[in-house]
Amino acid sequence: MLMLSGIQHYMFCPRQWALIHIGQYWEENRLTAEGRLIHKNVDNPSYRQKNGGVITLRSVPISSTTLGLYGYSDAIELTPSETETDCISHPKYPGWWRPCPVEYKRGHSKPDARDKVQLAAQVICLEEQYGIRIYEAFLFYAETNRRESVPIDTELRAQTQRCAADMHEVFRSGVIPKAVKRHGCTNCSLFDACMPELESRPRVNHYLTKYLYEETA
Repeated sequence: MLMLSGIQHYMFCPRQWALIHIGQYWEENRLTAEGRLIHKNVDNPSYRQKNGGVITLRSVPISSTTLGLYGYSDAIELTPSETETDCISHPKYPGWWRPCPVEYKRGHSKPDARDKVQLAAQVICLEEQYGIRIYEAFLFYAETNRRESVPIDTELRAQTQRCAADMHEVFRSGVIPKAVKRHGCTNCSLFDACMPELESRPRVNHYLTKYLYEETA
């Protein structure tokens, strides 16, 4: 079982994920510190919020044997329901409740699916644990102070399953993927450990072939 939170790292950069989960590297920078502060209250399991009829649970443990992932959902909103279809019961709250995960992020909406895949993984965990179906979940971005609805459709589910399978394959191999310089590298807290800028420089063997062996040939 791998950490669910890592699927977002893997979607952004497999090397970043492997440095953390295989190489056991970790460094904090301003962005990771801000993210940690945002989650300070969100991840408090004893803090439960009630807004009208909706109850919000914090830091809920979840897992999926299908994905091979375990972790915590930042928040799960429980909306009361008249029927038990796709709903759960709660020992402290009578009746039936429709669960909806909400993932909190420091920044803003991403151009790729990394945040959506992490959210979909949480949905799949809940579905597997409770035998239900969840069709929508939410991402809340602190920078814009907005929440965004994410449809949990067939395409996103398949993308999440492929990503989880790739994570397990890399973890079993124990090999950290090569560095690939990409947009956002300089904001990564592991930039110094990763050194992606070296990938854009000529290799030693390339240099020797071009400037030494060719001249002596």
